Amino acid sequence: MNTLLTYAAGAAIAFSAVALAGWQVHAETNRVKFPENLDTLVHYTGRQRGESVTHIKTTQNVIDTIKAGKPVPDGAQFVLIDYRNGELYRYFVMEKGANWGADYDDTRRTGNWQFQWYWADRTVNKAENTNRCQSCHQGASGNDFLFTHSEIQAFHGTPVN
Repeated sequence: MNTLLTYAAGAAIAFSAVALAGWQVHAETNRVKFPENLDTLVHYTGRQRGESVTHIKTTQNVIDTIKAGKPVPDGAQFVLIDYRNGELYRYFVMEKGANWGADYDDTRRTGNWQFQWYWADRTVNKAENTNRCQSCHQGASGNDFLFTHSEIQAFHGTPVN
């Protein structure tokens, strides 16, 4: 009987360990690359939330395309730059690519967009879960998954907000 209880307890511990490991949040490998042209991107909007100040950037070409009522082209990147207490903290990059949505099932798909968090040193932030990004951006599907679509429309050279 003691052997059976020991075996059952060991199995329960092993099952619990596997289940907990499955719940851990980790960044996943995807196709998003850190933008090589960060310094040339246009700061068109941002937010201030407590100690966090964000600047959101993209290319002038993407801004002009959206203002013209055309779809965001493949290859477009949006970068949210997150400052905390005046210091660069991290980057969030949203990138669109041809058929990139096919990498995910319907419950996670955000058109052909993929997302990645980077630390200030531009290495992938492995503590972030991009599933959260997809889930949130699904709420902006009517604007090509962009929450700042209206800010782009209102942008005329000075960041909106």
